[in-house]
Amino acid sequence: MRGIGQMARDTGLTVSALRFYDGAGVLAPAHVDPQSGYRWYSDDQVLVARLVARLRRVGMPLADISRVVAHRGDPAVVDAVLAVHLARLEDGLADARRELSAARSLLAREGTVTSIRTTTRTLLEALRAVRFAVGTDPGLPMLTGVLLDADGDAVRVVATDTYRLVVRTLPAELAGPPVSAILPLELVDRLLATAGSGPATVRVAGAEVAVETDGGVLRADRVDADFPDYRRVLRDAGAARVELDVDRFRAELAAPPTRTVPVGPDGGTGTATVLTVGGVELGVNRKFLLEALDAQDAGQLVLDLDGPIAPLVLRAPDRPGDVSLLMPMALS
Repeated sequence: MRGIGQMARDTGLTVSALRFYDGAGVLAPAHVDPQSGYRWYSDDQVLVARLVARLRRVGMPLADISRVVAHRGDPAVVDAVLAVHLARLEDGLADARRELSAARSLLAREGTVTSIRTTTRTLLEALRAVRFAVGTDPGLPMLTGVLLDADGDAVRVVATDTYRLVVRTLPAELAGPPVSAILPLELVDRLLATAGSGPATVRVAGAEVAVETDGGVLRADRVDADFPDYRRVLRDAGAARVELDVDRFRAELAAPPTRTVPVGPDGGTGTATVLTVGGVELGVNRKFLLEALDAQDAGQLVLDLDGPIAPLVLRAPDRPGDVSLLMPMALS
């Protein structure tokens, strides 16, 4: 047996950490003196404590640490928990890289130019696919345009009004540093009023965005705001997958059951279309769902969902980077 001080020295967990994990039910001492309350640990608990210390150092949540400790004799369970946490850390590192890159871009905005080369048809198709989801609330200026998000991995256009979110990835060549710029709706609509299939170049230089096509050059100032972190929303959405035949799904939406539900904080009500997908009953805005189906422009879709109050995520199987997310309507 060893006291809590010796246990701390032998395992890398502080005395306060050992007390915490005792209280949390993760690592209870082998014996507690009934008079003094002093904690004593057995030799076979050293390995468990060292395991907890390592998981703690990489920021694993308490619930996951508890699961690893409880199932430490089951490699399949442990490997699954570790894999999920590793993916979480990798996502966090990717987020940090993007934020630091954005910080660099802010400091050097006036002196840098990023060019994105694609075709006019590709650009217009991508903008048209997300246009319907652009926000209209002047109190949320960051949502009143289309995000152009370009880095070493991909070039994406994104729009959201908080009720739905659409991401379209487009094939393009990037020259210059990564850029994240919100295109004002006026520029987007002017572009959508044009036509063509020749080359298109989008240049972001400082506060200005210029789009050059066969029809000429359109210029506008980017929206001076920060777009929400849409990647985190997409990562958190959808645990179960259901394959959808779009034509059949549209037929079901022609005359679906509906329910009157509360909407907003002022006691108002609205009509929710009630769907049963994958054994889960969902409430949705029918118009928004049809627009999301149109945005994907595919005969077969995959629906990711995680219960009746989690976002619905529509993806085309052959275009996993193109996503339409729709917030559900609470049915009760």
